[in-house]
Amino acid sequence: MSGPLTFLVASPHLRGAVFGGAVILLLEHDEKGALGLIVNAPTPQPISELIEGAEDQSAPAWLGGPVDPTLGWCLYPDALELDGEIRLVPGLNVSSSLEVLHAVMESGQRYMLVLGYAGWGPGQLTEEARVGTWVWVEQDTPELLWDVPAAERWAEALRRLGVTPGTIMPGGAQA
Repeated sequence: MSGPLTFLVASPHLRGAVFGGAVILLLEHDEKGALGLIVNAPTPQPISELIEGAEDQSAPAWLGGPVDPTLGWCLYPDALELDGEIRLVPGLNVSSSLEVLHAVMESGQRYMLVLGYAGWGPGQLTEEARVGTWVWVEQDTPELLWDVPAAERWAEALRRLGVTPGTIMPGGAQA
């Protein structure tokens, strides 16, 4: 991946248990559709209950989206030079490999185990953005993910755009 990270920030007018208040790290967006991971929804379930051999991992797993919650993604800062790693930007890598997840856990670095993903069909995300469902926030560095507590990521992402939630009108950009 090249270029800045793109975070989709739910409009204040978007309601619902999964996407209301969501911040989504966009991993893919092209003519075939889009795929992203919600990065501000920790679950109550610790990683130790999910992964064999991870009994000492008390951090929570994260809900990445409603699609295929059995698929896990590992987000972490320092690449380990293993097959299956994708560097998004310096300081942020992603992998869906269980081998990489175990190596990341053993490395002692911080990480997020994200379960499931958010997906859109061809043109769907573009249309949702056009009608104001999502605000796009581009960042060159991953500090929104690593340095901002999950409960504050939504408001902080909007603040970085110079936007306060009350100033966003429903309906989006209509031409």
